[in-house]
Amino acid sequence: MKFLDEAKVYIRSGDGGAGAVSFRREKFVEFGGPDGGDGGRGGDVWVEAVNGLNTLIDFRFQQHFKAKIGTHGMGRNRTGANGADVTLKVPVGTQVLEEDGETLIVDLTKEGQRFRLAKGGNGGFGNAYFKSSTNQAPNWANPGQEGEEKTIWLHLKLIADAGLVGLPNAGKSTFLATVTRARPKIANYPFTTLHPNLGVATIDGREFVLADIPGLIEGAHEGVGIGDRFLGHVERTRVLLHLVSAQEEKVGKAYKTVKTELEAYGGELIDKPEIVALSQIDLLDDKERKKKAKELEKACGRPPLLLSAATGEGMLEALRALRDIIVSAAEGGDTALPDRSVPETDADTLSDEE
Repeated sequence: MKFLDEAKVYIRSGDGGAGAVSFRREKFVEFGGPDGGDGGRGGDVWVEAVNGLNTLIDFRFQQHFKAKIGTHGMGRNRTGANGADVTLKVPVGTQVLEEDGETLIVDLTKEGQRFRLAKGGNGGFGNAYFKSSTNQAPNWANPGQEGEEKTIWLHLKLIADAGLVGLPNAGKSTFLATVTRARPKIANYPFTTLHPNLGVATIDGREFVLADIPGLIEGAHEGVGIGDRFLGHVERTRVLLHLVSAQEEKVGKAYKTVKTELEAYGGELIDKPEIVALSQIDLLDDKERKKKAKELEKACGRPPLLLSAATGEGMLEALRALRDIIVSAAEGGDTALPDRSVPETDADTLSDEE
C-alpha cells in the first residue's frame, strides 16, 4: 500500500427535504383540511478515526463526499425520510484543516473519535404545520434548508512513542528492522526511506511504537532533498533517538546539521527529550570509536550511546533509555535523560544481569 499523508477533499451535507402542500379530500368525509407532511433532514458529513489504517491513500481515488438529501414530505401527514450520513474513515492521528491549510478543525488522536464536519439541512414544514384557528387552510409550505459545503485538508501525523531522526544512511531503518518486525527498505545509498515506517519494539515486557522518517540533509527546511515535511510524523512522539553514523567524517557537524533542521521546522521538536547515539560503530576500531564519540559528546553536550545494529552492541541500552523516558512521560513524571556517566564495564554488567 502506498503511503499518503495529505489529501484535499470536498464535502457537502445533504439538503433538507421540502414540506408538502396537501389537503385531505375523501368521499363522505365532511371536514378535510391541510395534511402536508414535513420534509426529512439532510444527511451529515462525519469524520472518524479508525484502527487498521496508516495512510490516506483512499482519498487519492475519491475526493468528493456528499451526504444524501432528505426526502420531501407527502400528503396524509407523511414525513419524509432523513438523508443518509457520510463518514470519512481516517487513520488515528489525522488532522482536519480548513481550505487555507492552517486553521485546525479537529485533531483525531484516539480510535473511535468522531466529529461532524458538515451539518445536514433541516427539512421544511408542510402546510399542516401552519394550520391555526385563524388560518385553517394554509396553502404554502417551507422548502428544506440547504446543506453545508466546504473543501478541507486531511493531514496525517502518525502516532508513535519515539521517533528516529538523522542524516540519510545513519542506520535508522536498520535500527527499526532490528528491534521491531517492520521491514523497511535498506540499501547503501541516500534516501532509501521515502516515507515513514512504524514498528512496535518490546523491551522488558514493555511495548512502544517507533517511527522512522526519511533522512534530513542541510537545507531540508527549504525543500532540499525530500524536505522536512515528514517531520510532522514525529511531532507527537515523547522522545527522539538521534542517530549519527560513525561513517561520517565529522560527526559533530552531522549532529548540528540535523538539529538546525529540527529547529527550523518548529513544532517544538527542538524541545523534545533527545537521546543521541553513534551508530554503525562496528565499522570503527577502538581508537577511532573513542575519537568520534568524544567529538559527538562535545557537539551534543553529553555522552552519546554507542550502538551497532549489526552486532547488537548498545541496542538494549538504547531501547531501555527510550522506554524509561516514554514511561515517565506517560505517568506525568520527569522526562530528563538518564545519567550515562557510569563506566562502560558497569553498564555492560547491568545489561547482562537484566
